[in-house]
Amino acid sequence: MGKITQHPILKSLINLISRRLITALAFFLGTGLLIFFTNLQSSDGFTIIPKHIYSNLIISLSPSSPSKPHPLPLTLAQWQDSTNSGNYFSQVIKTQVGYLIWSQFPVRVYVEPPKAVSEKQAQAWVNAVLQGVQEWSTYLPLTVVEQPEVADIKIVRKAPPLQISPGTNIPRARSAQTTYELYTSNKVLSHRFIILLSPSQTGEYLIAATRHEFGHALGIWGHSPLQTDALYFSQVRNPLPISPRDINTLKRVYEQPTTLGWSLVDNSKID
Repeated sequence: MGKITQHPILKSLINLISRRLITALAFFLGTGLLIFFTNLQSSDGFTIIPKHIYSNLIISLSPSSPSKPHPLPLTLAQWQDSTNSGNYFSQVIKTQVGYLIWSQFPVRVYVEPPKAVSEKQAQAWVNAVLQGVQEWSTYLPLTVVEQPEVADIKIVRKAPPLQISPGTNIPRARSAQTTYELYTSNKVLSHRFIILLSPSQTGEYLIAATRHEFGHALGIWGHSPLQTDALYFSQVRNPLPISPRDINTLKRVYEQPTTLGWSLVDNSKID
C-alpha cells in the first residue's frame, strides 16, 4: 500500500497546533493552576457551585501547604444540643482546600440594595435578607458592612443563570445560587462568597432562601436530607428556622482541618 502524502500547508498547520497544545499543557502543569468544578443541585433550584478557584493571582498549593483546624469560635464551642438531634456532616463536601471555614471574625456581610425597584421595596427586600442573615449571628460573629469591596459575603438581588437539567436541554430557573472564590492576601489563603437571590423570591420564601444560602456561605457546603433543616435540599411550603441539626453540622465543619486562613509558606523549615 502506498504512503499517504500530506499537503505541506496542512502538515505545517498540524505541527503548529500540536506545539501550542503542548505549550499550553506545560503552562498549566508548571504553574499549578487550580481549577475544579462540582455542582450540587436540588429540585427547587437551590444550587451551590464550588468551582471558583480564580483571582488575579495564580494560587498554587504545594504538598507542604498546611491543612489543620482553627480554634472553635466561642459561640460554637459553647453550643450544646440538648435534643441529641444528630447532624448531616456526611453530606458536606470537602473541597481541594479543605472545609470552607472562616477563621477571622466577625465575618463581613454586604447586602446590595436593589436598584430596579422603588426605595420602599428595596428597603423591604434588604430587611428580609438581613433577617435571614441575623439568624446565624447567634452561632458565628457577623457584621454588616456598607462597602462591598471589604465584604467576605456579598448578597445580591439577581436571577441566577439558567441551568440545564441533567439529561435534557431544557433550561430551568433557580431561586438562588451561592459561589465562592479563593484569593491570597499576605500569602494567606482566603475565600469570599457571592449569593444571588432571585427577584421572584419574596416574603418568608426570601428569608428562607437567604437562611439556606447563608448557611452554605458559612461553611455547610452540602444539603440536608430532612425537611426540618434550613439546609434541606429543596424549598418547602412552610419554611422552618435554623435547626439543632444545622448547628450540629456547622460545629462539626469548624472542627475540621482546612488550608484556608493559613499561610501558604511553610515556616517549619529554616535554611
